[in-house]
Amino acid sequence: MALRLEELAKTIDSLLAPGAGSAAISGLCEVACNFHFAAICVPPAHVRAAAERLRGCDVKVGAVLARGNADVARSCVAAGAVELDVPLDTVAMLAGEFRRARARLATVVNAARMASVNGGRGHVLVKAVVDGDRLDPARKQLACRIVHDVDADFAVLATTAPAGNAALWDVELLREWLPEAIGVKASGPVANAEEAQKLLDAGAARLGTPYAAAVMRGLPVLRRAS
Repeated sequence: MALRLEELAKTIDSLLAPGAGSAAISGLCEVACNFHFAAICVPPAHVRAAAERLRGCDVKVGAVLARGNADVARSCVAAGAVELDVPLDTVAMLAGEFRRARARLATVVNAARMASVNGGRGHVLVKAVVDGDRLDPARKQLACRIVHDVDADFAVLATTAPAGNAALWDVELLREWLPEAIGVKASGPVANAEEAQKLLDAGAARLGTPYAAAVMRGLPVLRRAS
């Protein structure tokens, strides 16, 4: 069933465009407020500025961690992030070091939860990022088990490819492999409402895209070559 625009907006995490610097944060926040997106996702260094800019708006601040680092997770929560996108260690997964990948993710999840409790900030959503481009189906399935084991809130299928059949298939598999209590987020170059709707129909509850405004406005997007 196709969502109304206001419903679609609340599934979208607006990402910084590739190569965008700190000057783009203010514009990202303004557009997100205008469309009432679910969240914006920014690097840790920009969390505090984004949280201040979005005060009084119904858009959440999410921090995108480059690595699974507990100290960075705690500092992001203290700065105002209420969602964290944390990468599952792809190198460890590819090397078959699954316990190491699980331990690193668990450390960040626990650190974020303790920081939120100690800071009186309520529940912080932790979204574990699964590398959709590099992990094979067997490792993606194991990644889902790890996400469940560490009590993360979402599994994020991150891909640089457009939202074609492969991405839809992966979203369907993640939704099948995960319990209902854990959401699925599809993060990539989603460029229009049709692509967004297909991913939602496949089982995604959230969409991460640097083209969020274009999706809402129905504007054509020229994707960067990966």
